[in-house]
Amino acid sequence: MQDRDGGRRVLARAKTVMLSMVVVWADGGYAGKLVAWVDTQCRIALDTVRKPKGQRGFGVLPHR
Repeated sequence: MQDRDGGRRVLARAKTVMLSMVVVWADGGYAGKLVAWVDTQCRIALDTVRKPKGQRGFGVLPHR
């Protein structure tokens, strides 16, 4: 199972346990339809954090 497909299950379950959760930061692999699904179904903002433009190789990214 792809991470972004499993993300639906994880975030739906997490929201039932942590009712105050409103923002989740994830890497760019979780972009796309999952962002809209999480917003409408879980009422959580899924914020994808991507590398800064021009960055090559490893670099510490904020909120990830």
